[in-house]
Amino acid sequence: MASAAAASPSLSLHQTSHFQHQTALFTWLKPPSSYALFRRKTLPFFGRHSLPISASSSSSSSSSSSTSLSVHEKPISNSVHFHGNLIESFENQDSSYAGTIKGASLVEELENPVERNGLSGRRRLFMQDPPWISALFLKGLSKMVDQTVKIEHKDIDKRKFDSLRRRQVKEETEAWEKMVDEYRDLEKEMCEKNLAPNLPYVKHMFLGWFQPLKDVIEREQKLQKNKSKKVRAAYAPHIELLPADKMAVIVMHKMMGLVMSGHEDGCIQVVQAAVSIGIAIEQEVRIHNFLKKTRKNNAGDSQEELKEKQLLRKRVNSLIRRKRIIDALKVVKSEGTKPWGRATQAKLGSRLLELLIETAYVQPPLTQSGDSIPEFRPAFRHTFKTVTKYPGSKLVRRYGVIECDSLLLAGLDKSAKHMLIPYVPMLVPPKRWKGYDKGGYLFLPSYIMRTHGSKKQQDALRDISYKTAHRVFEALDTLGNTKWRVNRKILDVVERLWADGGNIAGLVNREDVPIPEKPSSEDPDEIQAWKWSVRKANKINRERHSLRCDVELKLSVARKMKDEEGFYYPHNLDFRGRAYPMHPHLNHLSSDLCRGTLEFAEGRPLGKSGLHWLKIHLANLYAGGVEKLSHDARLAFVENHLDDIMDSAENTIHGKRWWLKAEDPFQCLAACVILTQALKSPSPYSVISHLPIHQDGSCNGLQHYAALGRDSFEAAAVNLVAGDKPADVYSEISRRVHEIMKKDSSKDPESNPTAALAKILITQVDRKLVKQTVMTSVYGVTYVGAREQIKRRLEEKGVITDERMLFAAACYSAKVTLAALGEIFEAARAIMSWLGDCAKIIASDNHPVRWITPLGLPVVQPYCRSERHLTTMVADKNISSGFGSSARG
Repeated sequence: MASAAAASPSLSLHQTSHFQHQTALFTWLKPPSSYALFRRKTLPFFGRHSLPISASSSSSSSSSSSTSLSVHEKPISNSVHFHGNLIESFENQDSSYAGTIKGASLVEELENPVERNGLSGRRRLFMQDPPWISALFLKGLSKMVDQTVKIEHKDIDKRKFDSLRRRQVKEETEAWEKMVDEYRDLEKEMCEKNLAPNLPYVKHMFLGWFQPLKDVIEREQKLQKNKSKKVRAAYAPHIELLPADKMAVIVMHKMMGLVMSGHEDGCIQVVQAAVSIGIAIEQEVRIHNFLKKTRKNNAGDSQEELKEKQLLRKRVNSLIRRKRIIDALKVVKSEGTKPWGRATQAKLGSRLLELLIETAYVQPPLTQSGDSIPEFRPAFRHTFKTVTKYPGSKLVRRYGVIECDSLLLAGLDKSAKHMLIPYVPMLVPPKRWKGYDKGGYLFLPSYIMRTHGSKKQQDALRDISYKTAHRVFEALDTLGNTKWRVNRKILDVVERLWADGGNIAGLVNREDVPIPEKPSSEDPDEIQAWKWSVRKANKINRERHSLRCDVELKLSVARKMKDEEGFYYPHNLDFRGRAYPMHPHLNHLSSDLCRGTLEFAEGRPLGKSGLHWLKIHLANLYAGGVEKLSHDARLAFVENHLDDIMDSAENTIHGKRWWLKAEDPFQCLAACVILTQALKSPSPYSVISHLPIHQDGSCNGLQHYAALGRDSFEAAAVNLVAGDKPADVYSEISRRVHEIMKKDSSKDPESNPTAALAKILITQVDRKLVKQTVMTSVYGVTYVGAREQIKRRLEEKGVITDERMLFAAACYSAKVTLAALGEIFEAARAIMSWLGDCAKIIASDNHPVRWITPLGLPVVQPYCRSERHLTTMVADKNISSGFGSSARG
């Protein structure tokens, strides 16, 4: 006993605190049964490396009947220290966890031993739990920490989402309001300083138009309000629904937006302008009414409006409290305005258009003396345009247009970024589609299909149930929930090239071509040639102006979104069921500029397969025939140009500029950048890629016809069957066209008038000449349509300059192309003819052609013969514009 006691050293203060820290780790989570088990066995400390475990309660027999069990002291692992620190933080929050065992402190038990349950009063030490106990504890603690982190992330994500959603709601509901406030502030500044502020070109014009247009709209609103119902104009109930200043801003921006959106001759059809303005006004009225009803009481509200708001709010809140959400939604929906219809939109739009024509003026640069009166010209002028069906034809079409003054167009392409662009990409995922007008943007009117006013198509979509078309809705939701972001590196390159004047990498030249001077000679041939050259130069400049506006609009959206973490594109369908983003300018289905500037916001590791397809993708983008090689040949092409690829990525502007030789240069550059990152990484497969890899069908329409016809030859031509390398249907058609023209060119020109044309065209036939016609043939392109397509391609080549010769060449080329197409795709043409016969039979009974797709989407053919006209008075003239002999009805 004595020797045992002597051999049992006492614990130092350092050791006590060490064991306190070590045991505290395990005491507060141990089950009581574990403590009861170990407390029945005392562990006297006999040495540094061994502990005899007493098997008897008798102190006298402990030395003789004891068995030795070696227990080695081990340093506490890092993980234990880590979790110990975590527990210490918990202990600081709640002292009840500080290592208590049945109410007694572990330190007290070590320093103040007492007799318990008849056991020896020697100091006792609890043995550390086995590893599996520790593992279970650590696993449980890890789960608890993970759950805490997840909850914190959810809270952060929710706060972030709520912030983004608030921004999105403001973007959709307050855009026009902000523009109104801006013009008010500019007017105030101008009046206070008695000086016109230094503004961009388009805003300078808007500021000059804003107040006069606002005044005449207010006057019109008062005039219509004071009239009796019998003599009021048809648009009277709707012109009062918005404040005059907001209406003025919408009219100005929508009209200028139409001018900038690709009208090469500077003219906009009256019907198009009127309907576009009417639609924009209706959309803003819906948002205005909704916000007016849901906002808290405004100072300007009348007593009746306040009472109506309170009753509506009480009714909705009552239904929500009773969890009758669907009924509450019905109440809110019933309070909304009914759709106006195309006629109402056109009538209101045409009147507002008339007011704009009356008040909008432009002023030429002041070149005259200071004493003379400054010259002012109308910015817009209503006129009629006569178009012949084709040169020399007696069939003409006359329709009303709004013609823009040349001064208006002069600086417009440089000011496009200051235009208000509706339907920009969303900061939060769009609403899920649940019906014809249920989904997409949060507040902006969104429709699942672009029906272009076809009431029959709208009715078919409204009648469809969610269950029938749920796969269509889910597909659009999947596209809409894809998160995108701006590729800043590519955008910086685009901005630099654009600032340097464009005319590179597919960017349009920012300078106009000079207009030829009139010759001094009176020779009729020279005068005629000069007129043709002036006409051609003006046409090129109009095209360049339109393209410059388009680039500026795309870049303005990219600049706005480049600092966003990500954004989303709500999608809807065209009448055939093809999905497109609702935002029209910067999207992933647009030009090479847009595709190269966009990338996925959520990246993925490349992996072995990803690296393989990235190289093939780069070869496809370079094109020039490389995309028609086998996969192995395309991979070899990339391997052979690795130096060029890396130089393109690292020295984009001042290097070899290999990427500029690609058919899609900006997409090619984006692929060069990510491939260079992967190849220079020690782990290429783990490099995170955000790059979209585009894959396209080979003339998808012909693929469907080849499948329907079960024709193996046609299927092979459009890659429906496996092959060593991809087939190219456009090259196949161009070869056949070349063969026909070569045969015709050998004929006698006197007996065959086409022989002379064939000799001229035989060197002009290539894949590009026939591609558009072949591609659109499956959509029912007519001979006239094919002729115009080929004529544009021949104009681009610039070999044939005479207009009459150009027209004759286009006619001949269109006939030969359609004949070659019929020879190669005989089964497809037969099916198309059969479907055409069916359509004729259906139309003979005055019914539209309609069908339901395999996904459950109802489609109504929107083309029908119509003689509807919109007639109104603008500037004391009748605006009369037919919707066309083949209009959407």
